Amino acid sequence: MAQTQMALDSLDFDATVALAAKVAPHVDILEIGTPCIKHNGIELLKTLRAKFPNNKILVDLKTMDAGFYEAEPFYKAGADICTVLGTADIGTIKGVIDVANKYGKQAQVDLINVTDKKARTLEVAKLGAHIIGVHTGLDQQAAGQTPFADLALITGLKTGAKVSVAGGVKAATVKQVVDAGADIVVAGAAIYGAADPAASAKEITGLAHGNSSASTGGFKWLPWAIAIGAALLVLSLLTNKSPEEATDAAPAATEQAVEPAAEMPVEAAPMEEAPATEEAPMEEAPATETAPADAAQ
Repeated sequence: MAQTQMALDSLDFDATVALAAKVAPHVDILEIGTPCIKHNGIELLKTLRAKFPNNKILVDLKTMDAGFYEAEPFYKAGADICTVLGTADIGTIKGVIDVANKYGKQAQVDLINVTDKKARTLEVAKLGAHIIGVHTGLDQQAAGQTPFADLALITGLKTGAKVSVAGGVKAATVKQVVDAGADIVVAGAAIYGAADPAASAKEITGLAHGNSSASTGGFKWLPWAIAIGAALLVLSLLTNKSPEEATDAAPAATEQAVEPAAEMPVEAAPMEEAPATEEAPMEEAPATETAPADAAQ
């Protein structure tokens, strides 16, 4: 099971809040994208925090310098996660991790454009990075890149940090991403570009959470299996027998229930004697009717 994160990338303040209202019930994390937070500022974070208390909020600062100083106001305003670039100085990364710990929050190191992703991941994991972000940017996606090779590399390191994956993820690829070891699945255009963003968010989250029925309608038999198992357990408790013994006893109980039906004709025998006492009068009546019939002939 993985969590889902919805990237809010619009520059329009009201449009961002309106979209968040549609998808918030169906995702785990609301992300304020880098262009969005740069354009709208910390007031957007405060608004979303007040309106959606049940969602975690990630602010994609992509901090490159002054890590502690830059991230602290956002943690104070309600951010649960702030991002710092993996290409930043190690001191900058440490600053964001430190301030996240100060407020009981999380820091995510974004590996976008990091040349040696393995070395930097191991390095920031030692500092206590909470999340490693495998991120294929929009421009990289346009060039045909995908996050899968990097995802396999980072999950294979088993650092103990969570792994987030962003970069063209959609319903058709969610299962592949989760199976590869992602802890957080980030979707942007697949949701906000859909005709029904709420429905798209619900589908992607269902898949990320391991609910295959979100796309296949599977496991419809499961409630019946549970009901049958519960019935056998109750029968076992009532008879003080194991479920196997209770199952074997069921046919015997059925046979016993059928036996009284076979004895019914024996009890019905006295009912046949009553018509016998009326046979004599019934035979006399036809006799009196026969004479006129013969006379007619």
